[in-house]
Amino acid sequence: MIKAAALGLAIVGVSLGGCATTSTSGPVEVTRFHLGAPLERGTITVEPLPGGAAPSIEYQTYAAAVNTELLASGYTAPAIGGPAQYLAVVSFTRTSQDAGPRRSPVSIGLGGGVGGGGYRGGGVGVGGGISFPIGKPKARVIIASELAVQIRRRSDGTVIWEGRAQTAADIRAPEAVAANSAAKMARALFRGFPGDSGRTITVK
Repeated sequence: MIKAAALGLAIVGVSLGGCATTSTSGPVEVTRFHLGAPLERGTITVEPLPGGAAPSIEYQTYAAAVNTELLASGYTAPAIGGPAQYLAVVSFTRTSQDAGPRRSPVSIGLGGGVGGGGYRGGGVGVGGGISFPIGKPKARVIIASELAVQIRRRSDGTVIWEGRAQTAADIRAPEAVAANSAAKMARALFRGFPGDSGRTITVK
């Protein structure tokens, strides 16, 4: 059984500083842990973290994204009404962060010039200009998202694999929408499943 120090929900967090400053969306940082031996496959169902809040519509979005990737990774759905051999326990968080002011791209320019055509027969030109933004700076809002998944044996509750994915996107970016963020993180989390244990990778 994997030790809780290495494989509980206490996986070391990954810095999102680089993607939190982008005006669109950042990459996904992924960390995974497992026993190192080839993972067994079998039937699996997706469930929320025990003891958490009741499953919401947003949770169903993340659960569906994880289920899609599990089936693509070799797991199968159990028979209707039958128990699965494995449980995929899913949890997620979405938080907003103020990333500082964003300057307005609209500006007014002041300037003028007198050139060769300014005075009849003249050849002296003078020019200059000043520009400044219109309105107050607008705050930039970043949506930081995290997806965590544990795969457990139903028979004894042993955790055989765990992964965590983190990303961030400007609130105006398509990736800030929960459905897009869930699909992006789930794809990154299960890329090359089961992945290298204990290694953090960046998936663009």
